[in-house]
Amino acid sequence: MTRRSKIALALAGLALAMGGATVALAQMDGEVETAMASGTVGEQADGYLGFAKAPGGTLKAKVDAINIKRREAYTKVAQAKNVPIEAFAASIGCQTLGGLKTGRVYSVSKGVWATKGAAPIQLPSQCGA
Repeated sequence: MTRRSKIALALAGLALAMGGATVALAQMDGEVETAMASGTVGEQADGYLGFAKAPGGTLKAKVDAINIKRREAYTKVAQAKNVPIEAFAASIGCQTLGGLKTGRVYSVSKGVWATKGAAPIQLPSQCGA
């Protein structure tokens, strides 16, 4: 196991211990949930939501607000544990992608979107895969 994989695994364990998955999935409202179900919005490996399709109406503002809240939560935990915020956020992204519902869109590489099928997602190397 590489040093990077060990760090990713440790951060993922820390995220679980700190309730990180709850942080990543919190704050969804009906419009965002509908956009996720339709494939407009998806989870990213960096721990934030992104747009697989152009958002309409108030959706962009709602997703931006969720991402701001996620960053605030990630920052608190990362600072408390003295780890880089981006690394902690990515560990949450790994957990979230690992538990993604079938039919949801996701991105493991910026700008490249896929739809979750029955098979597990091929997680990026940062996830210790």
